[in-house]
Amino acid sequence: MKKIGDINRKIKKGKARILTANQFVKLTEEKGITYAYKNVDIVTTATFAPMCSSGAILNFKQPEPPMRMEKIYLDGVNAYGGLAAADCYIGATEESNSQKTYGGAHVIEKLINNEKISLEVKSKGTDCYPLKELFRHITQDDLNDFFLFNPRNCYQNYAVATNSSEKTLYTYMGKLLPQYGNATFSTSGQMSPLLKDPELLTIKPGTKVFLGGGTGFIAYRGTQFSSKSQANSYGIPVFPSRTLALIGNAKKMSSSFIKAAYLKNYGVTLFVGVGIPIPVLSEEAAFHASRSNKQITTVIKDYGKEGKPVIGEIDYETLFKNQLILSSKKIPASSMSGIKMASLICEILADRIRNGSFLLSCYEDDFEYETNGIQLVNENCMQNLSCVECGLCIGYCNKGALVQVDSSIRFYKDKCDSCMLCDDVCPFGLLPYEVFDKKRVYYGSKIL
Repeated sequence: MKKIGDINRKIKKGKARILTANQFVKLTEEKGITYAYKNVDIVTTATFAPMCSSGAILNFKQPEPPMRMEKIYLDGVNAYGGLAAADCYIGATEESNSQKTYGGAHVIEKLINNEKISLEVKSKGTDCYPLKELFRHITQDDLNDFFLFNPRNCYQNYAVATNSSEKTLYTYMGKLLPQYGNATFSTSGQMSPLLKDPELLTIKPGTKVFLGGGTGFIAYRGTQFSSKSQANSYGIPVFPSRTLALIGNAKKMSSSFIKAAYLKNYGVTLFVGVGIPIPVLSEEAAFHASRSNKQITTVIKDYGKEGKPVIGEIDYETLFKNQLILSSKKIPASSMSGIKMASLICEILADRIRNGSFLLSCYEDDFEYETNGIQLVNENCMQNLSCVECGLCIGYCNKGALVQVDSSIRFYKDKCDSCMLCDDVCPFGLLPYEVFDKKRVYYGSKIL
């Protein structure tokens, strides 16, 4: 049985052996669990996906005269001011009063980039805080504190969504076409942190993590946490189960790993990049960390029926082939998670550990249980836009115009027949006709 203190000493001496989750799966397939346990100290895991239950706590520098900030709007987005005189919490999904496609997630991303946002505050005024109104523009530099606090991130497993009804449904799982026209899912599969340590043997309160490009910590179990979900034969929960509450200094984060998004007719959300190191303390930990996409399964739910009934079960190896079969019908399936970004986070975290800038946390307590740019034939139209290559769009194209090659998304305009099924599915509004709406330029099968 290895100990975290011993592994940290090896990190400081430059002797720790670190593999990414994908590398560890391959090693165990070739050499076995016992060999991997003896020869690897840490496995890095990661996910990059929309996590609606996210937000940020801000502490403002007081104006003169001072103010008890009560009604607070950041770029027109309502923030909760019932914390203290100069504190607020802005939720990622809170929408602007004037623009439904803009919300708290965008404010958070702009502050991380140190861009200007408007601050509008109203108060009743008191003897000690006499100022009643305030309007100014601020950046990250005008904040004493700015940290992410996300009540529910890193869902251990999440169901595949499809739709049997006669109408298109717009959901937090994206656009679901009628009569089983497509399916969507959200996971990094064999890289996903809580699928690599399903019983949380090493992931505990106080565990240090990669969060949004910086460093964060697990504050507590996340909301909706459940340890009672049915597991498959490999010990993997097949229903949504455990979650994490995360906290970290947003001033040290990067918008490469914290990205605002909008899902049509659902609302604003925030893509969050999380990486968690799993120390290989035992053969049991090695066994769990070795599970592959073929061994990780989830259920399929029909969002077109009341109660979203379960209509099947599928492994992620099949899902990542971007197709599934229901009632003898082949259905295109696409992921909302950025697999390429998750892989990158695994590599970055491994590098930070190797160079000694990231040590493992020591912990004591368990959780209290229960309760890089799109690649195009013509790239000019996508200037200043950023694709996270999640792959959600490919499930709506049966012409081969949008395809996934080696975890990268490619668009071939010569194959596009302007069917428009994809025109409103990208969370970042990067698909050809969404760009047309925003910039009034033609693309796709049309001429720039």
